[in-house]
Amino acid sequence: MVKGSNATLSALSDDVGSVLVSLRWASPSGEGDADVSVLLLGPDGKVRSDADFYFYNNPVAPDGSVQLLGKAPAEQGDEDRIGFDLTAVPEDVDRMIVAASRYGGARFGELEDLTVTLSDGTGEALLRFAIDDAAAVSAVIFGELYRRDGAWKFRAVGQGYADGLAGLATDFGVDIDDDAAEGSALDEGTAEEEDTAVEAAAAGPDPATALPAVPSPRRSAETAPAPEPAPRPRTAKRKITLPKAAKRSLAEHESWREARLFPVSALKSDRDREARATSVLLSVMAQVPEFGRRLVAGFGAPAGRMETFVEVSLPHGDTPRRPDGVVRVERAGKLWTALVETKTNGNVLKSEQVQAYMDIAARRGYEAVITLSNDVALEGSPLVDVKVDGRRKHKVALWHLSWAEVTYHAQLLIRHEGVGNAAHAWLLQELLHYLQHENSGCHGFQNMGPAWVPVRNGIDDETLCQGDPRALEVVESWERLIRQVCLGLGGELGRKVLPVQRGKRGRDPRELRRTQADQLCLHGRLQAELRIDGTSGVLSVGADLRTGRLRVSTDIPAPDQGYPLTWAKRLVRRLAEAPADLHIETLVDGETGGPRGTLERLRPEPADLLPKADGTRITGFRLSLFKSMGSGRGNAETGFIRSVDNAVQRFYGSVVVHFDRTPRRTPATEQVASG
Repeated sequence: MVKGSNATLSALSDDVGSVLVSLRWASPSGEGDADVSVLLLGPDGKVRSDADFYFYNNPVAPDGSVQLLGKAPAEQGDEDRIGFDLTAVPEDVDRMIVAASRYGGARFGELEDLTVTLSDGTGEALLRFAIDDAAAVSAVIFGELYRRDGAWKFRAVGQGYADGLAGLATDFGVDIDDDAAEGSALDEGTAEEEDTAVEAAAAGPDPATALPAVPSPRRSAETAPAPEPAPRPRTAKRKITLPKAAKRSLAEHESWREARLFPVSALKSDRDREARATSVLLSVMAQVPEFGRRLVAGFGAPAGRMETFVEVSLPHGDTPRRPDGVVRVERAGKLWTALVETKTNGNVLKSEQVQAYMDIAARRGYEAVITLSNDVALEGSPLVDVKVDGRRKHKVALWHLSWAEVTYHAQLLIRHEGVGNAAHAWLLQELLHYLQHENSGCHGFQNMGPAWVPVRNGIDDETLCQGDPRALEVVESWERLIRQVCLGLGGELGRKVLPVQRGKRGRDPRELRRTQADQLCLHGRLQAELRIDGTSGVLSVGADLRTGRLRVSTDIPAPDQGYPLTWAKRLVRRLAEAPADLHIETLVDGETGGPRGTLERLRPEPADLLPKADGTRITGFRLSLFKSMGSGRGNAETGFIRSVDNAVQRFYGSVVVHFDRTPRRTPATEQVASG
């Protein structure tokens, strides 16, 4: 599409009751990011109320018409997804604006490949619009969904705003209430902290202590208090109050084990694990609507009443098939149905089995087949190969979930975003306990594959040659591991953690993996970068298979003002509780080669970080921790996978956390920056 053009959705697909809008961008530095938002407008071109403004503090509409589904890595950048259930949009909503915003002086002109795509309920992309002239704006309207003669259409807009998210929202009638901005990473002591009471109010009820609502006694009209005005949206990200510590146990002895809703002691075989894991997950999805909706919304499911089933027998030739589960969602008399195939432990999905379910779903008019296993899908590399009969009018979407993703979404809800119903919170807590128990078999990616040992041996004896397919297998396993590490850390922090994928614009991700495999053969190293929302830079993870060492590092930029000696002292002071073996290196003109040393040696003499030559420009400091990596290909305590995960967790918890000050978004700071 080009700017200003429009398209009728029903003319592009028969399945547009629910659609998925994806916003993408790429950053040359790997650090650029933006946040999506949606505004629902009435016939007057304004929101009906402040509740029609959906963004990071208000991500889901109560009726399910809008759901901000969060970010996912895509090729060289990010993909931020929004699910729309067009059958649930109120009749008095004429338009839905799809926008994105940046903050802290950042502009969209610094990003590349700004595009918006719209997909139907099967996941098939229907249209694409690229914005080439974003320039120095901090908010952009990518497009809008609007009604014409009872049909939904999409218009490519591409309009920029210089005054950010708050300015855009205000133009459409939203009344904004914002907080003050906080300071930068090394300028400690300049940020004005909020009171604990304010933080608690912004966070909402503590999910660990929230109770079901109880109706209050009726009041007479004379004594009823006047209704309080609805709170205005806050574009500063809402602070979260984490659950309080568990109460002291009443157990008589430490060997006593608390009774659990989902027991794991009787799980003896893979079949037992698969059957119980499927039943446990699907039952919680049906009973906790916000959790079930979160898992299937990205697959095109509408927001509605969900029911789940296990061990359903469906005819298929001479032998009936029994998928592990079925998910059905009803909305306005229409059904959305997905078959579920589950694997636990190291068991892999079988192509012929998934193919049979795809054929059954197509014949019966079902919308999707969802596979669920410990493996992590890679972009451009499906876990199973299936054939789609193009002659069939009805299309079936094939989606994949890893158990690590399920755990991640459960953690976000129960530990960070909060669940208002006490029973729902307890169910999610029981689900988390089950998934994380060693007997469940739902531990995520846990094997580097059969190529791991031959590749390590080939690197040791220098016999591994470029083009060896085993090197590509290791690179793919490494990417799966990094994606899982991101999910684990993101679930613990309650924030987005995404892998950074650098490369030329539009480059095929499979080609990037082949290049990385060649580099592995030449240099014996695996490398990845992670971006943690709220931190100033990227976190680099490297595995040197020649030396058997892991290195986790991050760069801290130097302040724009002040003296280098002050920067060095402030850096060492902020690292007072960091490990003594932390390596610090001064970056000169953006490159390595400056003074370096361990934190233990630099604590009494921070001036040792300063270059001896006069006039040398310090641009930042690189902080690194080294660790011996595990050799085994599995997820055992001494395995490679566990060592990488532990190294990243330790580095964040002991180093990055001291610089982790999430920027607060306010219209004031955005206007000052734009001026």
